[in-house]
Order: sequence, then C-alpha cells, then structure tokens
Amino acid sequence: MGLAGWEEVQDPLVARPVAVSVAFEGGEEIAAARDVAQGFLVMVQAVHGLPVPRRAMGMVQLVVSELVTNAHKYAPGPCLLDLEIRDAAVQVCVWDSSTTLPSVLPADPGRIGQHGLEIVMAVCRSFAVDREPVGKRITVAVVLADDPGGDVAGRQVL
Repeated sequence: MGLAGWEEVQDPLVARPVAVSVAFEGGEEIAAARDVAQGFLVMVQAVHGLPVPRRAMGMVQLVVSELVTNAHKYAPGPCLLDLEIRDAAVQVCVWDSSTTLPSVLPADPGRIGQHGLEIVMAVCRSFAVDREPVGKRITVAVVLADDPGGDVAGRQVL
C-alpha cells in the first residue's frame, strides 16, 4: 500500500479538494482500504471541521470494502482507491485493470452472494462506471450529512 498524499488545506470547499489516493496490491488490501477510508474521514473531521456522522463513516467503509473486494476478486494486478470530499459527499473511485464492466444483478433475496454492487447502489447518491485506456474506474458518492427529517441518505426510490 502506498499513500500518494493527504491533502491539507485551510478551506476545502473553496481552495482545493481534500483527497487521498492509495494503490493496493496483495491480499491485505481490503482491510487496509477500509482503514484508509476511516483515517481519511477522521482527518476530514479533525483537521477541516467537516461533520462526519457515524452513518456516513460506516457507509463509506462498506462501499470501499465492496468495491476493493470486487477489484481484488475480478482484476489482476493493483487497484487504486481515490477518496475526495466533493459536493457535500465523499466521492469514492476505484480503478482496476480489468476491462470487463461489472454486472449489476436484479434484486433477488434468494440469491446467496453477489449483492455487493446492489448494496453500493442502494447507499450511494451516484454510481458510474467508466472505461479507461487500461481497465475501468467505478465512481460513487456517499452523502456526508444525515437528513434532518430522519430519512436514510443515499438514492431514494421514487
């Protein structure tokens, strides 16, 4: 695991983004990715004063875990994780070397396993997959603020 750098600025919403980028290679990357996500959000709260509710902390760690697990499981070689505070959310990007786009299966309570992307899509405000010159990048956003009305943050079913 290699940290590309913690960006520390005075006003992250006006100046430059608060972000971290990490490259993973090897079997311990999933737990390490969750630790990076937690450390990033603790830093965001402590250094920059942005509130990070317990729900947001857990959701970001869950999303990072699911996306890095998929990269580790389905793509050879390293995986890159980018976390950035953007538009009142944590943007999570995971790049891997596989050109195969993920399959999001329809909800099926009888299916055992393969619910990761289904869960990610349910808790994130946005979900995008982009092909890269080498591999692909999955980008999602997890809302930081809890809804004052008590609704769970994320995409709402209309």
